[in-house]
Amino acid sequence: MRTLPVGEDALLVEVATGEEAQALLAELLRRRAEGELTAREIVPAARTVLLDGLPDPARLAAELTSRPVPPAPPRPAGTVEIPVRYDGPDLADVAAHWGVTPAEAARLHADAEYRVAFCGFAPGFGYLTGLPARYEVPRRSAPRTSVPAGSVALAGPYTGVYPRSSPGGWQLIGTTDLVLWDHTREPAALLSPGTHVRFVPVTPTGPTA
Repeated sequence: MRTLPVGEDALLVEVATGEEAQALLAELLRRRAEGELTAREIVPAARTVLLDGLPDPARLAAELTSRPVPPAPPRPAGTVEIPVRYDGPDLADVAAHWGVTPAEAARLHADAEYRVAFCGFAPGFGYLTGLPARYEVPRRSAPRTSVPAGSVALAGPYTGVYPRSSPGGWQLIGTTDLVLWDHTREPAALLSPGTHVRFVPVTPTGPTA
């Protein structure tokens, strides 16, 4: 674990793996909920957690590095299911990269169990881990100027769903009609760090047999 001061009242904590970052996040959220920690914001990323609004960042840094991070708690009940049509323009390229057919690539993607490691890039966008490392894919060499909302995409070790139309360089393998971000909903974001996700293949007329 490495800690880096950020300004006068924030601290960036860097750990070795995404799993360790999730365990650290869970522990920090528990401590804040129980009044053991004062922090205005706790923001996870791939291998870091940023704490903002700390009264004494140096003291917390010394404390965190002096003891191991407890294991992450058991998975909460409930999983967000995302219906997806595997019709993305990059599905064939991803299948070729994996050495399988497009139908098999869709099955492999849908068979995995995912968890939101962290959020960012755009409101409602979650970086989902769960695909085995051998299925990592590179970003497109030429990013698209506009990716449609609802596009299910892959890049590196992550799966994501574009909550709104935006430029992007991820490999597009499918489409969902599920709304990832709705400012009139509570909470507005369907996905948050720690959420478990499953992709459910569908056809235009309903779930596949």
